[in-house]
This record gives sequence, C-alpha cells and structure tokens, in this order.
Amino acid sequence: MRFEHVIEINSPATSVQVVVPTFTREQLWRGLMIRVREPQRFPMGPDGCDCQESEAGLFQRTLRFGSHRFQDEVRAEPLQRLIFTPQAHGEIAPIRLTVLIEEPQAGQMVLRFIYEALAEQSAEEVYYNDSRHNAWLHVDRDMVRTLRQWLSDDGL
Repeated sequence: MRFEHVIEINSPATSVQVVVPTFTREQLWRGLMIRVREPQRFPMGPDGCDCQESEAGLFQRTLRFGSHRFQDEVRAEPLQRLIFTPQAHGEIAPIRLTVLIEEPQAGQMVLRFIYEALAEQSAEEVYYNDSRHNAWLHVDRDMVRTLRQWLSDDGL
C-alpha cells in the first residue's frame, strides 16, 4: 500500500499570498520539528510524547494515546524531509510516513506526504485503507492549518 498527497504551503499567485501567510523554508521546518518533538500540540496528536535524539537527526519516540504506547523513529534531513518509521505493533503492518518539502516553481512550496506499508497487509487492513487515506489527509491538513495559525501569531 502506498498513498501520497500534496498540500500547498506557499502559492506563486499574489492573490493567495495576501490571504494566506507565506512561510520561509526555515519557518516550515521549525513547525515540522515541533511535530517531531511535541506532536501533542497538534489536533489529533497523542496525549504525550517522550522524544530523544539518539544521534544527529535521528529521534526515538514513544507516543502515548491513553493507555496505548507506540514507538517510532524519526529521521530528519534538515530543511528537506522527515521519515517516520514506526515499530511493529501487534499484527498490524507498520506504515512509514515521509514528509518532503518541495519547491516545484518559484514562489511555490508544497509538502508531499507519502504513506507506505512496510509489510504485507491483511485483507482486513486493505479493506480499511480508503478510510485511513481520508484520515491521514485530514490530519495533515489540520497540521498545516495549525502551522499557519502559529505563523500568524508569530509563533514560528
């Protein structure tokens, strides 16, 4: 399973720039690193997160959702990409998330989100993939809305 979507961050259209705050790559990166270190600050985030940088650009995390604990590793390639790789949890195939910062043309910046199953999925998991895709898109849009709000509030 592979699912991919793109969310525009900056538009080359002047009319959009008036309505939506424009990010620098550094501001966007700072916001994405908050998602790594403090994901509980975002809508639909975990209740808490223990995060340690084990080496430069490599983070080991334990995410807490109520009584459930999930562990993952995040590789950060500064100003370029984040790769979230979860540890296997029960019988469910782990899903890796890669977030890339791209600039397809002058004045435009987008985030590309790529979700990939790291193992063969069961028939039941395949059945729920459309719902997962919709949920991931919603969560990623909420994250971008939160970053935009923080930028407007001078928080980035």
